[in-house]
Amino acid sequence: MAEPYELLIENGMVVDGSGDRPFAAAVGIRDGRLELLHGDPSETGAARRIDASELIVAPGFIDLHSHSGLAIFEDPLHEPKVRQGVTTEVIGVDGLSYAPVADPTDLEALLVMNAGLDGHPDLAYDWSSVESYLDRLDGLRPSLNLAYLVGNSALRIGAIGWEDVEATPAQVADMRAMLREAMQQGAIGLSSGLDYPPGSYADTDELAALTAEATAHGGFYHTHVRYPLGDRYLDPFREAIEIGRRGEGPVHITHFYHRQTFPGGPGPMLALVDEARDEGLDVTFDTYPYEWASTRLLIMIPPWVQAGGPKRTKSRLSDQGVRNRIRRELTERGVLFAGRGAWDDVRLGAFRTPEHLRWEGRTLGEIVTERGEDPVDVLCDLLIAEDLRVNQVTPGPWTETLREFIRHPVGMIGTDSTFVGAKPSPRTYGSFPRVLGQFVREEALLSLEEAVRSMTSAAAERLGLSDRGLVRDGYAADLVVFDPERVRATCTYDDPCLFPEGIEWVIVAGEPVVERGEHTGARPGRVLRRAT
Repeated sequence: MAEPYELLIENGMVVDGSGDRPFAAAVGIRDGRLELLHGDPSETGAARRIDASELIVAPGFIDLHSHSGLAIFEDPLHEPKVRQGVTTEVIGVDGLSYAPVADPTDLEALLVMNAGLDGHPDLAYDWSSVESYLDRLDGLRPSLNLAYLVGNSALRIGAIGWEDVEATPAQVADMRAMLREAMQQGAIGLSSGLDYPPGSYADTDELAALTAEATAHGGFYHTHVRYPLGDRYLDPFREAIEIGRRGEGPVHITHFYHRQTFPGGPGPMLALVDEARDEGLDVTFDTYPYEWASTRLLIMIPPWVQAGGPKRTKSRLSDQGVRNRIRRELTERGVLFAGRGAWDDVRLGAFRTPEHLRWEGRTLGEIVTERGEDPVDVLCDLLIAEDLRVNQVTPGPWTETLREFIRHPVGMIGTDSTFVGAKPSPRTYGSFPRVLGQFVREEALLSLEEAVRSMTSAAAERLGLSDRGLVRDGYAADLVVFDPERVRATCTYDDPCLFPEGIEWVIVAGEPVVERGEHTGARPGRVLRRAT
């Protein structure tokens, strides 16, 4: 006779992640694995039962883009994500991973350059390899699972340094060797962030060579594209697809969306993906379902200013001649006009300097007005005084075209969540519930089954996670149980740190981490290493 289940979820409707219609079944959990029961479960032995009457039982959601690779050390409960139903998230995104970095000086420089995006927690940075970093995360035991991408900035720093130079064949070989070792130690693929130096200094051939290496070890290329390239509209995405073509590997375009400032609509962007797939290329994308982007304020500074790392960046920012050149370039980009600029759309956060704390959550425009100084001088002065660590929240996806990306058949969800500053983008707290509440229930933009598929099995397939993303016998017991009539995001631009409603239970590795909408304190998560 079989041992009783540790947990039995009964009376719910299963949306299994495949895209098929919901069906009635109980779900048993034993030894961290799932088993479906289609008959009457009343006589089935179970140590604990969950009554899911009028609720949906689905695979745990998979977030394809999260900036929690450092923040999770400070907050392993990770409530902003698990209370959305997220049971696995991808870190090491935008080319900005923190391993492998062999030289502690380089690691500290990378932490400083990127603190406005990923933070700079007070902890022992005692790792150097991917293996030692992932071991630290496993020892932390967070509340959800993590999958790790190797950022091309880390590879470039190790092989070349911080300068804007073309990689030699020998240096490309060195980067390939570092990536190969990282994949053998459990990384799932390669990421790039082609707005973020020094990774942004990589050319198409270099990235194609690295993609080929990742692909050879079962990985893929996950890219924040080179937005300033060519027409600043389609050309950045054409390059991403070309990297996959030359590297003969899968390409995943992250935070793919249409900006109101683009010269054309979303149709040609999505056509690039469709045409590449018709050609036989493996191209997918994710979108975050909010209108507000967030990154480090340093992104407003041209890449040439950032060459050489943080010390040289701050030195250049102090130079009036450099500031004049920055002013000219921002004017040419349309960021500055009539002597002021679109500063009122740039909300700042993560201040540390005592005299600046009053500006937390205020816009750069408000600060410029208060100080009565030139906007570029204010921008540079803030970055210097705050050791480059300021975060920004700005307009992102255009509301009128966002839905086209949400409902596309190869689109998935990546929150691009950030965990610094008092007022992050609401995408950090509300992405998955917003899809379920607004776009599925209220607008009928796509079916519940298709939405769940995009958040689960499609994402698991992209990541190469063969035992997740579906409610199937033998699969890992990562589940979310939600109320389809009540689920919704409650966070807003003005009040972004509010938890959603309607996410009743979240189960990771068979253990409830959210129970009746509240965190249980459980931390059963682990790093999902790619099998070698």
